[in-house]
Amino acid sequence: MVTNNPTQLGYAMPAEWAKHDACYTAWPAHEYAWGAQLAAAQREFVAFAHAFAGAPGQEPLLVLCDPAFLTGAEAALRPDGERLVLVPHAYGDVWLRDTSAIFVLGPAGRASVRFRFNGWGEKYIYPHDAELSAKIAAMREEPQFECDWVFEGGALDVDGEGTALTTRSCLMNANRQGPTDPEQIEARLRDALGIQKLLWLDEGLANDHTDGHIDNIARFVAPGVVVCMRADGEDDPNAATLEAIARALEAMIDARGRRLKVLRIPSPGRVHGADGNVVPASHMNFYIGNARVLLPVFGTRWDEPARVAVQALFPDREVVACSARALLEGGGTFHCMTQQLPSP
Repeated sequence: MVTNNPTQLGYAMPAEWAKHDACYTAWPAHEYAWGAQLAAAQREFVAFAHAFAGAPGQEPLLVLCDPAFLTGAEAALRPDGERLVLVPHAYGDVWLRDTSAIFVLGPAGRASVRFRFNGWGEKYIYPHDAELSAKIAAMREEPQFECDWVFEGGALDVDGEGTALTTRSCLMNANRQGPTDPEQIEARLRDALGIQKLLWLDEGLANDHTDGHIDNIARFVAPGVVVCMRADGEDDPNAATLEAIARALEAMIDARGRRLKVLRIPSPGRVHGADGNVVPASHMNFYIGNARVLLPVFGTRWDEPARVAVQALFPDREVVACSARALLEGGGTFHCMTQQLPSP
C-alpha cells in the first residue's frame, strides 16, 4: 500500500502552526471551474495573496500559474520574487490541499507523501490534477513516498502529537474507491502520515462536494484544543450539524489521553451562491501561516465576530479576514487552495 513506509522511518505530518518554509497555492484561471465568477474570484485571490505575503516573518507564497495565463497573473499579482512568487506550471484546479503532495518531517528532514486523486469521488475530473502531487514532490528534490490509494489533504487535520480529525462521510465513502472499514483506514493513515489516533466526526456542511472535509468543520489550534462553529443565526442551514459536531468533539480523547478542549466561533450562517443555492461557507477554512492567519469571510454580519474569535485563538499571529465569497463558487476557500511546506 505504501512504498517505504514513512512512519517506520520516523516521518510524521506536523501541525499547521509549526514553522513553514513556504506555502503552495495556484492562480484561479480556468473558466470551466469558475464560469461567470472567474474575474471576481481572481480579485479575491489577489487580495488574499497580498494579505498573505504582507507581514514580516510570513513564509513565501508560491503561486502555480498555467503558462497560458502567466501574463495576466503577473499584472494582477505583482510578484516580488521573495514573498510572492509565480511558478509556471500546469494544473487543473486550485485546490492544492487535495491535489498536492503532503509534506512530512522526520530525522532525515522533510519528505513528501503522494496519494491518488479522483476528483472528490469522480465529481470533478480536470486535466493535470491526478499527476500534480508527483510533480510538486519532484520540485523539492527530497525523499518521496507513494500511496496507491485515494486521499485528500482537506479530509484530515492533525495536532502534531499523533491525533487527527476526519469525517466518516468522506473517508468511509465508497466513491473514494478504498476500504470503508475504519480500522483499515486508520492503519493506512498511521503508515503514511504518522497518525496514532484518528477521531471521527459523522458529516460535514450541506452541499459540500468534498463529502464533508474536516477543514470546513473542525480544526486543531493547539495540542488537545479544537475549534468548531456555532450557529448564531436562526436560519443557519447547518445548525443541527454544528451542534452535533461540538457534542461529539467534547466526548473525544486524543492520542495523549487528553479530553479535547472544544472552543467555538460563529458560523457565517446562510450564504447563497450565484445560482441561489446554499453554499458550504465556513470560517473554519482558515490558513495558519508563520505570522498571519488568513480567515475567509463572506459578507455576513458574522464576519467581524468571527475574526475577533479567531484572533483570540492565535495571540502570537495576526488574523486577517479576506473576502472569499466568489472563490467559494469554485468549491473552496483559503485552506482548500493552500499546501504548506513545513520547515525541517
